[in-house]
Parts: sequence; C-alpha cells; structure tokens
Amino acid sequence: MTNQSTNKRTSSPFRYDVVGSFLRPKKLKEARIKFQEGQISKAELKKIEDTAIIDLIKKQEKIGLKAVTDGEFRRSWWHLDFFWGLNGITFKEPAQGYLFEGEETRKGTVTVTGKVTGNNHPFVEHFKFVRDHVSEKTQVKQTIPAPAQILGEVFRPDNISDLRQFYATDELFITDLVAAYKQVIADLYSAGLRTLQLDDCTWGILVAPFPEGFIDPNDSRTEAEIRADLKELYVSVNNAVIEGLPADLTVNTHVCRGNYHSTWAFSGGYDAVVDPLFTREKVNAYYLEYDSDRSGGFEPLQFVQPDQLVVLGLITSKNGQLEDRDQIISRIKEASQFIPLDRLCLSPQCGFASTEEGNILTEKQQWEKIRLIRSIAKEIWGID
Repeated sequence: MTNQSTNKRTSSPFRYDVVGSFLRPKKLKEARIKFQEGQISKAELKKIEDTAIIDLIKKQEKIGLKAVTDGEFRRSWWHLDFFWGLNGITFKEPAQGYLFEGEETRKGTVTVTGKVTGNNHPFVEHFKFVRDHVSEKTQVKQTIPAPAQILGEVFRPDNISDLRQFYATDELFITDLVAAYKQVIADLYSAGLRTLQLDDCTWGILVAPFPEGFIDPNDSRTEAEIRADLKELYVSVNNAVIEGLPADLTVNTHVCRGNYHSTWAFSGGYDAVVDPLFTREKVNAYYLEYDSDRSGGFEPLQFVQPDQLVVLGLITSKNGQLEDRDQIISRIKEASQFIPLDRLCLSPQCGFASTEEGNILTEKQQWEKIRLIRSIAKEIWGID
C-alpha cells in the first residue's frame, strides 16, 4: 500500500500529525491551581508555563512531528480563552456547564461586553514564544477556535440580551467579529505564522440533536429551517475570515464532536453537513474525527473538493489503549475508496487535552499513540 512517488509534504497537514493539545504536566496543573488561589503571581505561573512548553516542543520534535504547538498549555479551555482575548468579549459563568455524555463540564461561556476588536490579542505573544524555541526546520501551528464557534456562544438565549446592548443586529456583530479575527490573524502572520488551524465543533452540533439551551424556545422556525440557516451562517462567517488571507498562509480546520475528560457531546455522521462543509468551506484541509462509529462512514469524503486534503482522526485521544495497527491500515484503505490516498494523512481524532483537565490516559500512552501514527504513516506513504 506504500505510495513512494508522492510521499513528501512540505506544509501542513503532514502525513502523521496531531490536532494540537497535549496533557498538562502535573507541575503545570498544580501551578494553575496555586495561581487561581492567589498563592503565586501571574509572572510565576508564566515561568512554569514557559518551561513546560519548551519541554513539550523538544518532545514533539524528538518524536518527529513537523509542525508543533504549545500544547495549549496557557489555556484553560480550547476555545473560551481565545474568545475572551478579543476586546469586547468577557468570560461568563452560566447556570450550567456543557452537557457531555455522562458528565457536565465546568461552567463557562463568553458574552459581549463592548464593541469587538482583535487588537493586542495575547495569543500573538504565545505564538512568538513557540516560534523562538523551535528548531530551524520545524513549523509552528497555531490553533484557534473557528469564528463560527463563537456564534454558538454569544447567540445563546441566555447571552443574546448582552449582545443587543452593543449590537442592534447579528449582522453588525458578525462584521466586527470578522474584522477582529482578521486583525489577530494579520498580527500572527506578521510574527511569522504560516500554519493556522480553525477548531470547530459547530458542525458536530448540526449532525446531532441540539443541546439543551442552544435554541431560543420562542423561535418560530422549524428545526429543519434552523439547521439550514445555521449551516449557511457558519460557512459564511468562516469563509469571510479566510477570504483575502495571504496566499502562503495555510488554513486548515478540525471538526469535532466534543472532547472533555474523555467524554463526547455529539454523535452523527458527516452526511448532514457535506454541503456546505465539504463543498464550500475554503480551507486547505480537514482534520476529521473518525475514531468511533459516532462519526459515521467514509462516504461523505467523496464530496471534499479536489484541491483539499483530509486528515483521518482514526486514533482516539480519549483512552490509552493502543489501536490495532492492521485495523487502522484497513480503515485508511477503506477511506481511500472515496478520496485518493495521496490526499489523506493520519492523526488522533482530537487533542489530548481540549481543556486543562485532560483526557483519561497517561503522558506515556499519549506519546505511544503518536509513535503508532508515525509508524503507520511510514508504512503507507513511505515517509521517514
């Protein structure tokens, strides 16, 4: 099954890859608790974060990853920290957390508290730190939540009244949101970023029953109409941010069904969102969750646009059990019936710690998963 003729990639996604987040070391977890309790300063916390991130970079490079991240070690949430880094967006504690299968998350959302802009976003400095500590040939991947993701927060029924204090219409807010995202991305690009990943759970929401509190009970539209309108809204805001970016900035997306403490939030195949996700979203590649039957079959991959790539998330990050090698190879072969093998790559289905709690596996198991991915990629694509 080896494809030796086109085995090299010089930009993301690479044949073996990761989504972005890694398990937080014990010392870092303890430091964050001490900071929250006022026992250490922000500067002291940053020093511990810096040390942990440098160590993580070295581990990623040693295991052979071509594009590395900071593991999201400076974040509590994969998405909310980015949102409240925007001016005019603030953290808010809702009545309940997100409802996952068998577990409720910590309580957290964001709400609008002013006009939204993207000036001086802290993630730019986070990127610069990684940039300054990687080896010469290593690329740095910056992960941020997709712009569609924040709409799912600020348009919640319990947040909409805050939005209306500053924006009379959704359209006015979206205009400022797109401009804010473009500002952050421009600042990242100026700092040297060339690989951006938009993490996006909105499509997972649309393939499953709507979560409690997601839709206004007074909405007069049918559920089918709401889903159709949301699909158009999400693809349009994502594309509005992507359009016009520098040609040498690679923009990929990761589609997820929820990842919190080894639990999941949504279940359903990609069939319901093929159009517009695979037919119209202007990304370079899709990192797709495929570690369980909750993601459905590979048939929708035939609709991915010819110039786009797919990273198969066949290795689960939700537990430490190492997958059967032959079974993974067989599944890649099955996927190649719907999209050419040369347009495929391999990764975990999600990060190992989308929030600071992390999934239920050890750091040793985390790295064993990545070694397995690299080994399988070498067998299939002939990479070194």
